[in-house]
Amino acid sequence: MDCEASFFWPLLFFFCCVVVITAAMITVSFFLGERHKGRVTGEPYESGMPLAAAPQLRFHVKYYLVAMFFVIFDAEALFMFAWALSVRELGLSGYVAFLVFVFVLIIALAYLWKRGALDWTNEKPGARLTRT
Repeated sequence: MDCEASFFWPLLFFFCCVVVITAAMITVSFFLGERHKGRVTGEPYESGMPLAAAPQLRFHVKYYLVAMFFVIFDAEALFMFAWALSVRELGLSGYVAFLVFVFVLIIALAYLWKRGALDWTNEKPGARLTRT
């Protein structure tokens, strides 16, 4: 039991150090940071050039969906890479777990495809995504 408790003390110490350092950095920047309220302080800035578009430019929800799908499937690619590095140590049980993981990914992709989340036709926006 003593071995288990001694294992977590460095982790707890590290966590406390991170919290203290983060709080110190935020506090110091609050007190030493520059404060000014000029005429142009709140205006949008694009590298000294006039604005290319209105700040209220709205993107279609499909852009955000594709971005979320990319992040999700990209993170899962990282899990696959980690599995590939340790495939010999994991053995058959690791292989079976990996197959289940890939199967769930394929099911999720098929579900997204069937729901029309990957369809970029000129159909009414969100029509296929809202159907049940």
